[in-house]
Amino acid sequence: MAGELNGRRVAILAADGVERVELEQPRRALDDAGARTVVVSITDGEIQARDHDLEDAGTFPVDRLVGDVSVDDYEALLLPGGTVNPDKLRMESAAVRFVRDFVRSGKPVASICHGPWNFVEADVARGRRLTSWPSVRTDLRNAGAEVVDEPVVTDGNITTSRSPDDLPAFCERIVQEFAKAP
Repeated sequence: MAGELNGRRVAILAADGVERVELEQPRRALDDAGARTVVVSITDGEIQARDHDLEDAGTFPVDRLVGDVSVDDYEALLLPGGTVNPDKLRMESAAVRFVRDFVRSGKPVASICHGPWNFVEADVARGRRLTSWPSVRTDLRNAGAEVVDEPVVTDGNITTSRSPDDLPAFCERIVQEFAKAP
C-alpha cells in the first residue's frame, strides 16, 4: 500500500471522547499509504481518547481548528467514532458545516462506529446506503438512510463501517477510496 495516497492531505475530524483505535489504526493505514494526515478539532491543544468509551486512552495533539480549515485544504475526510466524540462534534456548527461541505464536494469521506452520527446532523444521510454501530442505525434510518449490517459500505463518496472489529476491512477500503480523490 505504500505510496498509493502520494501525499494526499486527509483531515481527521475528532473531539474529546474519540475511540483511540478508530483514529489510530485508520491514520496508520493512511500514513503508511503515503497520506499526510491532520487532526482537526473543535478545541486546540489535545483531545482525550477513550477505549470502549469508558477508559482513558491518552491524548492526540490537535493540528488545526475546524473553524480555520476549508474543504479545499484536504482531499479526504476521516470521521472516527466513540460515543462522545461525534456527539460533541454535532453540537458545533463549524464541524457540522465542514462535514456537510465535504460530503457535498464529492471528495471521499469515511466514518466508523458512532461517527456516522455526523451525517445525520449535517443532513447528508438521506438516500445513502450506510452502516454504523447498532445504536446509531435508528438515527440514520430516521434521517433517510438505507441502513445495512455489513463490515464496510461505500455509497458514492461515503464509506462507513460498523465497529473496531471491522477496522482491517475499513482501513483497506478507505485507502482504496481515498486514492481515487483527484
